[in-house]
Amino acid sequence: MADIYEEAAQAIVTSDRAAAEEVATRALAQGIAPGDIMANGFVKGIQEVGELFESGELFLPELMMSADAMAGATEVTNAALEGEAAAVKGRIVLGTVQGDVHDIGKAIVIAYLKANGYEVSDLGRDVPAASFIERAKAENADVIGMSALLTTTMEEQRKVIKTIKAEGLSYKTVVGGAPCTQRWADQIGADAYAEDASDGVKKIDALLGK
Repeated sequence: MADIYEEAAQAIVTSDRAAAEEVATRALAQGIAPGDIMANGFVKGIQEVGELFESGELFLPELMMSADAMAGATEVTNAALEGEAAAVKGRIVLGTVQGDVHDIGKAIVIAYLKANGYEVSDLGRDVPAASFIERAKAENADVIGMSALLTTTMEEQRKVIKTIKAEGLSYKTVVGGAPCTQRWADQIGADAYAEDASDGVKKIDALLGK
């Protein structure tokens, strides 16, 4: 299995959507679970892409192409779960808070969540606090996840949580991003802090009793 996992990762690093879809299809045909090929293959690739982008070795056009390859792989793995309503573990609304336009970390989290049986509504980047609440209501969400990659935008996470409490809403909240910590989550009243994508799945599983 190590070989097919490596193929999956390389398809993302080389921004090859067709190869990513082919590897995903082949992995599923071999009996590899959607979550396994995603976590051990494709997510490893997108993590490497993120690191290359941050270090300046890869530029925005390549990043976008790798994200497209990741989208192709995700479509194939998600299709394997379609029609299995019982497999849906919960509904998550996820976005990068207002003032922040970082996206790669959120893309990894979304891939992990979808591969682990969650429905995810991606709000995108630079999302106002009110939009998190509006989408959560529209989607009948269980959890609101907020990413912040800048210390200057962390306060937006607090705004969302204050609004939830002020309106007496019952959404669970998870915060993440480079400057966030468990201490910060406790300070603003978040239900959980996710250190990375894998930890995010574990924390949400725990919050929803899965």
